[in-house]
Amino acid sequence: MPTGRPPLVPLRALGAARGVTVGAAVNGRPLGADATYREVLAREFGAVTCTNAMKFGPLQPERGRFDFAPADEIVAFGRDHGMAVRGHTLVWHRQNPEWIAALAERETAALWPALRAHIQAVMEHYRGQVAAWDVVNEAVADDGSPRDTLWLRALGAGYVAHAFRWAHEADPGAPLFYNDYGADGLGPKADAVHALLCDLLDQGVPVHGVGLQMHVGLGRLTPDPDAVAAHMRRLGALGLEVHVTEMDVRLQTGSGPLAERPAEQARVYERTLAACLSERACTSVTFWGFTDRHSWIPSFTGQDDAPLLFDPQYQPKPAYHAVARALSSQV
Repeated sequence: MPTGRPPLVPLRALGAARGVTVGAAVNGRPLGADATYREVLAREFGAVTCTNAMKFGPLQPERGRFDFAPADEIVAFGRDHGMAVRGHTLVWHRQNPEWIAALAERETAALWPALRAHIQAVMEHYRGQVAAWDVVNEAVADDGSPRDTLWLRALGAGYVAHAFRWAHEADPGAPLFYNDYGADGLGPKADAVHALLCDLLDQGVPVHGVGLQMHVGLGRLTPDPDAVAAHMRRLGALGLEVHVTEMDVRLQTGSGPLAERPAEQARVYERTLAACLSERACTSVTFWGFTDRHSWIPSFTGQDDAPLLFDPQYQPKPAYHAVARALSSQV
């Protein structure tokens, strides 16, 4: 089977030379079953994020019963291959177990201790093993208002600050991040995320960084690299570290000929990486997967797509070479 070995220095080495960690989100199924998946992942990337295994529902499907095994396998793979591990995610409005939804509806008072116990158990289990935690994910709606979630309805806006404080209590040495999508450049949602972080910092909440997901695409979903850099700069001015946490670039949102879209996709990757590299605060870039064989986009959109750096046969695409060029460029 092809190894997907490109003619360039691996991305993880290129990134390390620029002071930027280059990572990929990992699906546990191919990690266990596909040797080529493991080979390319270990060779090219210096960090791993669990796509789903560390979310609330998979980790604690029943109250008090934790299933760490799938996430532990990914953490062990990262450790064995000299890769950093990103914890994703402690508090989100999706992929919560049914028992949490039931508490939110009928026993609101019990939701506070349940959330605190979950955060503390997970943080303590992975103490010293995780380089950065996405503590709260997607708490801001697309229009910039607080997202209407079970957490907000049951606990009020204070749940965000409490989550960070509890995470810090459980593992004081862990860098703690707020993570969101659609706030990658400048605009109402980005402004709202910036305001949220200012408020948390004013309260003395232990938040250390911001994750910009960067689920983008061709056409209307193409980010403005100058706006991306400007947003990173203002976040950095708050003393926060900035990570690109979930990047992929959809082809199907483009309008040009299909044959021309991979080159356009490559330009989006290269310009976005260049924006990160231009800002001191941006120290990590993670792609939401690395091969089109295993991408969440087709199941999300209902359309075939090819949003990642390697094709389904693990061969490097123009997007891969564009990322390598950006990382290899001189400051």
